[in-house]
Amino acid sequence: MSFTLSSIITLMDFIRLLFGTLALFSFLAFLILYLKYYEKKGIYFPVRKIHLTPKEIGLEFEDVYFFSSDGVKLNGWYIPAKETRATVLFCHGNAGNISHRIDVIYLFYKLGLSVFIFDYRGYGRSQGRPTEEGLYLDAEAAHKYLIKSRNLNEGSIVVYGKSIGANVAVELCSKVKIAALISESAFTSALEMGKKLFPFLPLKWIISIKFDALSKIKNITVPKLIIHSEDDKIIPFRHGRKLFEAALEPKEFYPMRGGHNDAIFLASEDFVSKIDAFIQKHLN
Repeated sequence: MSFTLSSIITLMDFIRLLFGTLALFSFLAFLILYLKYYEKKGIYFPVRKIHLTPKEIGLEFEDVYFFSSDGVKLNGWYIPAKETRATVLFCHGNAGNISHRIDVIYLFYKLGLSVFIFDYRGYGRSQGRPTEEGLYLDAEAAHKYLIKSRNLNEGSIVVYGKSIGANVAVELCSKVKIAALISESAFTSALEMGKKLFPFLPLKWIISIKFDALSKIKNITVPKLIIHSEDDKIIPFRHGRKLFEAALEPKEFYPMRGGHNDAIFLASEDFVSKIDAFIQKHLN
């Protein structure tokens, strides 16, 4: 059997194409596996150690334990205001634990708002491991604790969520009765966030997490204050605008300036004033 020069060149081109295709598929397989790993390990950054308590900044509090509907033991703090106007159910972000939110707790306390902040499963002193469904169950359990153990009226509870906690808050408010929702730095959905990082992958068929606040916020009829920083580099400002546009009345939008984690501290007086006006308008 003899090979001509042209057939050898054609064979070499085929081999190059074959190896190039294999390299591409290997790269795509690596990205898919990475995304699956990221779903489990790259979304939640819990810290177990409690670094600070409200008592260390002069606030009285109760360290409480309660259970989710699937039996996970959860921990939280109840910080009563002296003459409370309402109670804030605080759903924090994806990193740290309740002890890293002392400054925000204090801002609410200054407004005469009692605060119940809890750690999701796997965070702080709460048992278990975090999952999307688990976070939803934990927020429901926290709401139930306020109703059953604190004997609070549903009309006196304001749900506040920051970052992924805002997505948890939206889920909660789409299921239970509350007085109002305050959402800060929420994203429309995990899919839309993923498209920002991997626009060329069919993420709809790859990732299983949803955190779909956009479809759920349409079902919430209570007053809503949606907060987002124009300078947010982690969750783009457009996510906040889209959520606001999809939300039903009554609703308010509060654009801030500053980073994802420091915006409210760069303009804390304005933040407090906005929350105060919102509470005064819709709860008093």
